[in-house]
Amino acid sequence: MDPNPAARKTHDSSAPRLTGLGESEAQARLAAEGPNELPQPDRRTPLRIVLEVLREPMFALLIGGGAIYLLLGDIKEALILLAFALMSIMITVVQETRTEHVLEALRNLASPRALVIREGARKRISGREVVRGDFILLAEGDRVPADALLLEARDFQADESLLTGESVPVRKLVSPNASRASIAPGGEDSPYVYSGSLVVRGAGTAEVVATGVNSQMGKIGQLLHRLEPEPPRLQSQTRSLVRLAAIGGGAVSVVVMVLYGLFRGGWLEALLAGITIGMSMLPEEFPVVLTVFMAMGAWRISRARVLTRRSNAIEALGSATVLCTDKTGTLTENRMSVAELRTAEGKWRRGDGGPIAPSFHEIVAYGVLASAPEAFDPMERALREFADGLSGGLLSHTDAKLVNTYGLRPELLAVTQVWAPGGGEPLIVAAKGAPEAITRVCRLSKSETADLQASVDAMASEGMRVLAVAQAHHVGTDLPKAPAEFAFNLLGLVGFADPLRASVPAAVRQCQSAGIRVVMITGDYPATAIAIARLAGLAANEAVTGDTIGRYDAATLISRARSSVVFARIVPEQKLRIVEALKADGQIVAMTGDGVNDAPSLKAAHIGIAMGGRGTDVAREASSIVLLDDDFGSIVTAIRLGRRIYDNLRKAMSFIVAVHVPIAGLALLPLLLGLPIIFSPIHIAFLELVIDPVCSLVFEAEKEEEDVMCRPPRSPAEPLLPLALIGWGALQGALVFAMAGAMFVFALRNGMPDDEVRALTFVALVLGIFSLILVNRSFSSSLKLALVRPNVTLLSILLTVFAILGSCLTVPALRELFRFGVLHLNDLAATMGAALLILVALELLKPFWRARLRA
Repeated sequence: MDPNPAARKTHDSSAPRLTGLGESEAQARLAAEGPNELPQPDRRTPLRIVLEVLREPMFALLIGGGAIYLLLGDIKEALILLAFALMSIMITVVQETRTEHVLEALRNLASPRALVIREGARKRISGREVVRGDFILLAEGDRVPADALLLEARDFQADESLLTGESVPVRKLVSPNASRASIAPGGEDSPYVYSGSLVVRGAGTAEVVATGVNSQMGKIGQLLHRLEPEPPRLQSQTRSLVRLAAIGGGAVSVVVMVLYGLFRGGWLEALLAGITIGMSMLPEEFPVVLTVFMAMGAWRISRARVLTRRSNAIEALGSATVLCTDKTGTLTENRMSVAELRTAEGKWRRGDGGPIAPSFHEIVAYGVLASAPEAFDPMERALREFADGLSGGLLSHTDAKLVNTYGLRPELLAVTQVWAPGGGEPLIVAAKGAPEAITRVCRLSKSETADLQASVDAMASEGMRVLAVAQAHHVGTDLPKAPAEFAFNLLGLVGFADPLRASVPAAVRQCQSAGIRVVMITGDYPATAIAIARLAGLAANEAVTGDTIGRYDAATLISRARSSVVFARIVPEQKLRIVEALKADGQIVAMTGDGVNDAPSLKAAHIGIAMGGRGTDVAREASSIVLLDDDFGSIVTAIRLGRRIYDNLRKAMSFIVAVHVPIAGLALLPLLLGLPIIFSPIHIAFLELVIDPVCSLVFEAEKEEEDVMCRPPRSPAEPLLPLALIGWGALQGALVFAMAGAMFVFALRNGMPDDEVRALTFVALVLGIFSLILVNRSFSSSLKLALVRPNVTLLSILLTVFAILGSCLTVPALRELFRFGVLHLNDLAATMGAALLILVALELLKPFWRARLRA
């Protein structure tokens, strides 16, 4: 049974016009099938996101640490920790709220206004009110409101690049035998038009066959809705480190408190000793460092015109192993341009250099004369721009008037336009279209046809869209009924191509030198994809097509994705399968794109990179990174910064491990040896004021390593703190502890007063921490470079700490607060000499650890 009685009238040749649905029937279908839009996603409110963030151990630890400092009366340190916690929550809430907009952007794009026929009258309605069975009228420049079957079409072309990735518009033809079940977009001569696509030429009438979630756009929305982003690796690793360190530190604190109370007496002192040990081992720097590095990393990347929408993308940038790139609008400029001209006199190719010979002017002129005066078609615009760029007033018939146009027809895929130049001269006839159509109207011989086809094949193999151009003259005002009746003369062929972005080849080379495999995934034709891939510098000999992928099982697809460079004629579901296959193969996947068809794979990839200028809102909202300048080369900059950020993060983590060893050791040493306690909570709080900005700001500001883009990506399974790095940090800390502990014991054994011993040990520890800072500034640079390489943040913090430490040693009130004695110059010289020895020793040991640290 025909679901749309009104549609039957369209196939009855005696029907004078379409009547369309009645308003009551349209409203009934709207109520039954829902509006023509994507459903409202289950969006999380900011309050819900805040509650989720507060349940994370790292944020709970920040707030808990602040509470401990409040109980100790250290308001300043408490406020610093709580401010970090608040900043972390705000950043996370903003980022997570942005990710909730993806389906909203898609829904807005999929629901433009529509001109429909209802009850025999034309009516403009909201796109969300279009229902299945409506007749929609489409014209040049319209956005298609729903998937529909063409009932009538006049020279109809649509830009479906948002859905397919095809670089040029596709021709649409009416097919009386087509079913009303919409098929996938893409390819020439389909009778279907799709929601969100743009009419670039001609006009037509279509019957709506799918709306809302049932449309091709809706299916992409459903894919997006089902995809769950992966939890950030660094976040989970940091959470585990914090949990282990907190449990271990808490256990040690309890043991120390009990032992102190049992063997020394004085449970209040035992409680203070336990709190001191706990503070010395409390790893609150881990979440602080991660938060600051991600926030500052996003800021640094934004200075390269790259917007970071999700902080977990920053951590993934440094480990990306595969860069999957769309073609249209990403590698290419998403605009057609004249790439080659072929005439009987020879050929011209873009890039040949020098002026274009006059022998090629005629084919360009007649190509323009066969185009619409106000063109929407990208190839016609490209022709006109090319003609405008030629010198010498190319169009000699600018005063001619358009007399008649023979539009594109199924039986003749060519456009013919007749012009009257005035002055009684013969009419000028210009035609352009498919080479086989122009061949027929020019009545070429078999040998001439074969030669022409060979040229067409050669141009098509390089990814060009080829049109043939012909010219004729006509005497008199009576025009023939069909353009084939003119006496045409073939002028030649025009090849169009979507040009490669200038920055792409260099960017691809840098990716390859950094061990990142570049893979093209596009909806365009294989020949075009292979041609662009070769221009970009990819070793592309063949393309895996969507039809082939449809026959692969998961294991076969993983194997093929591991070795293939170009995937062509790929639909969104297949693009998503390729990304998932690469992820299943253990790759860290970065995916670039700009169209709606790219959105699911952008969201599924570890790093989704959208084009900010030409890209759709849907692609931007589904991505984690947006290139504001649409410059493919910016991806390399972002990867370089991502690797730098991860390197510096590991330096900071190594420093944190190293610095807590001597602090905890000096807090435990007096208890184990039965000596006077050195540090109280205020001393630990002072040290934290040094450690926090150093590990979070100083190391974040460090410059990149020299080989940052010459080494392969790190293993995805590599922990943030591998055993080699923990061992290196522990060794550094052990040497500083040995130095400061030896000075502490030696000073006590030689009768130095307790207050002076405390001051001497504290200064030795602070100077030892400075040595650790210099050692950890680089994995590979020499000590000389570490000393002279500029870092304004480091210099500012060092000067500030020295000023405060000097005040604590010289100002009586501060000296009394810290229970420091007066130190002499020889004492200070001894601590400085010991710290310098530590620095030299660690620099000598660094080469032996370097290979392990980079393994």
